[in-house]
Amino acid sequence: MTYEKGRGGLWTRRQTMRGAGALGLGLSLAGLAAPAVRAQSARPIRFLNCETGKDTLAFFGKMAKDYQDKTGTEVVVDSVPLDEAFTKITNGVRSGTPYDVANVGFIGQVLMLAEQDLIVPLNELTDAHQWGNNILFPIDGKVYWYPFDYNLALIYYRKDLYEAKGLAMPETWDAFAANCEALVEGRQRGCLFPIGSNGAANWMSFAFLWAEGVRLFDDQWNVILDSAEMAPRVAAYLDFMARLYPTMPSGALQASYADVLSNLVGGAIGHGAYAGRVFEAVERDNPGMAGNFGLMPYMDSAGKQKAVSHGYDGWVVLKTDNTGRTMDFMRWLTTERMVDFLHTAPVHFQPTRLDIYDDPRWRDNPLIKKHEAAIEQMRALITDNSVILSSIDTQGPAPDVRPGKVFESFVMPEMLQNKILRGMDSAEAVKAAAARMRDVIK
Repeated sequence: MTYEKGRGGLWTRRQTMRGAGALGLGLSLAGLAAPAVRAQSARPIRFLNCETGKDTLAFFGKMAKDYQDKTGTEVVVDSVPLDEAFTKITNGVRSGTPYDVANVGFIGQVLMLAEQDLIVPLNELTDAHQWGNNILFPIDGKVYWYPFDYNLALIYYRKDLYEAKGLAMPETWDAFAANCEALVEGRQRGCLFPIGSNGAANWMSFAFLWAEGVRLFDDQWNVILDSAEMAPRVAAYLDFMARLYPTMPSGALQASYADVLSNLVGGAIGHGAYAGRVFEAVERDNPGMAGNFGLMPYMDSAGKQKAVSHGYDGWVVLKTDNTGRTMDFMRWLTTERMVDFLHTAPVHFQPTRLDIYDDPRWRDNPLIKKHEAAIEQMRALITDNSVILSSIDTQGPAPDVRPGKVFESFVMPEMLQNKILRGMDSAEAVKAAAARMRDVIK
């Protein structure tokens, strides 16, 4: 996907809510002018990391020591949850102590930083490689971040239960719902797709719509959810989700990322959505279950189209008095150390660079070897142009604040709740959601 710069603002994805948080701290887009940089040139490289797993933190500690031993340049790594990253970045700029490298998880943040001339193009690092679909997000041919992994939400299913029940892989919504119903037995439930007003529902529960060809906006940013073309598809999706709901464990309204992960790893559900972390969690917490999971993309109602829910992470290099030395560091990090970094969460960090899938060093990891079939399936999802990679916050003709507002206002989960919990007619629920979207983006 190629994004254009400066069309109606550049916010998209969850940047809207992160940006709202920044605004709440007294920051504004207008306030993000050129950074007040330090005068000295030999200061440490400041690296803002948002991957806080134990092994990843250990990697960054070793990385900083290795780089200082090799070059004499100190690298200071601060680690914070992803939700805090953008505020840290903007606070650093305003205070005159900017980070030199930062981890961002939302392309809207990258695009906004680029529009404010706060980050530098990284084409010299990215042009040498082939990448998976829909990940570089170039602006006028310039790539402003180094994406290191996909976070695609896929559907996990229990292969052992499928075999025991004689179930076939579902290609349609009806077949999927029938499989979920067949797996309900005692405390065993058929599936879990969050329906609460939270990020988990936004990420895990709507890729069925993308597979069905549903779009939220037309090319002129008109809301088309209730158009003659989209409304019947969305209403059918609501009917489908209402059929799934009785097969879910109680608490789907409150279900978070962690709830879906724990229900999958604990063996309580037959189907659930997540990225590759499921394999690492089950190997750690319930290894007897490790061989029981298979993957499938989200399917449409007719068995013609597949989709996955989009997600990603990457690094940006800020424009500071340290940019030259920082680029030296990034050349070192993104060549010699990328495989070591990805191995800190070997299945969850799904590579964005296609050459890494064929790198013997990357392949030589116990979890990657053990789950090779899943790895190849995940690879196919980012190289098969027929698979749709989309999400609520990347909808629309270009990056913009509007899909981010829809994401943050939880219009889509509320549409589900109107149907499933309040018993609203599907067509009316679609109309109500479309009306709310228009109100949210006006």
